[in-house]
Amino acid sequence: MTTSTALRTITACVLLTGTAAALAHVTLPLGGATAGSDYRAVFRVGHACKDAGATTGIGVRLPVGFMLANAEPRAGWKLDVQRAAANAAGEAEVRWTAESPQNALPGKERAEFVLNGKVPAAPGPLWFKVLQTCDVGSTDWAQVPASGTSTDGMAAPAAQLMVVAAGVATVDVRDAYVRQSVAGQSGTGAFMKLTSPSGSRLVGISTPAAGVAEVHEMKMEGDTMKMRAVPGGVDLPAGQTVELKPGGYHVMLMDLKAALPKGISVPVTLRFEDAKGAKTSLELKLPVGAPEGAPATPMQHMH
Repeated sequence: MTTSTALRTITACVLLTGTAAALAHVTLPLGGATAGSDYRAVFRVGHACKDAGATTGIGVRLPVGFMLANAEPRAGWKLDVQRAAANAAGEAEVRWTAESPQNALPGKERAEFVLNGKVPAAPGPLWFKVLQTCDVGSTDWAQVPASGTSTDGMAAPAAQLMVVAAGVATVDVRDAYVRQSVAGQSGTGAFMKLTSPSGSRLVGISTPAAGVAEVHEMKMEGDTMKMRAVPGGVDLPAGQTVELKPGGYHVMLMDLKAALPKGISVPVTLRFEDAKGAKTSLELKLPVGAPEGAPATPMQHMH
């Protein structure tokens, strides 16, 4: 495996399996950022601190290497940007503070705090530590794994952004799997949830496990559910999760080279293209076997 291929595979595995961050309560949008590119960091606050009624302050410590351009003000909140005077940890900080109790963020209300900047030229994870201050207590979303990128088991993980090399897609892939097949079976399906942070289009799929891999759509034709290939691929609107699932859009693997028993993994390459025509790809290893509760849908070709 080349260094470039290894990096794409590692990045894809992070995007494919890194679900813990989505469960945290101060998070960044799904998907990554291309090395050296401008990035709009939208910190989403899910609720107030434990036993608190409202959030009164949000302080974001910027990781070393992230170049801040500006922070967006919020009505009724004071904005304080520490650019040159970094804190003791060597991290510049942006802080929003409610100007009065009436301007505080109610406990169950979601909100976004936004800053803009440029990510480093080197690929890898960036960790944004966020101090959430409330009318009762505070929560420091600052836990970072000693190695790797998994935040599984962490009570207060920092917000993570994966910076990827040029040519690697920033699309987030979740809940992906390939339906198992038996000897003599010529085709099967692959399913997943895709989220593109800035908008893209899934234009191609390939895998050594099958002679043909295409995006297909299932539709009712009369009383029969039938399937046909989707020319041009599937749009991924910015920030919206598009699910490839049984009964709708999905990946069809045909001319299987061998049976795909449950428990193995299948290498799959997804290819994307954005509105400017820039082409990127992700190399994934998808587990074989539908998760519990996944629907079983018959597949018939639409002629």
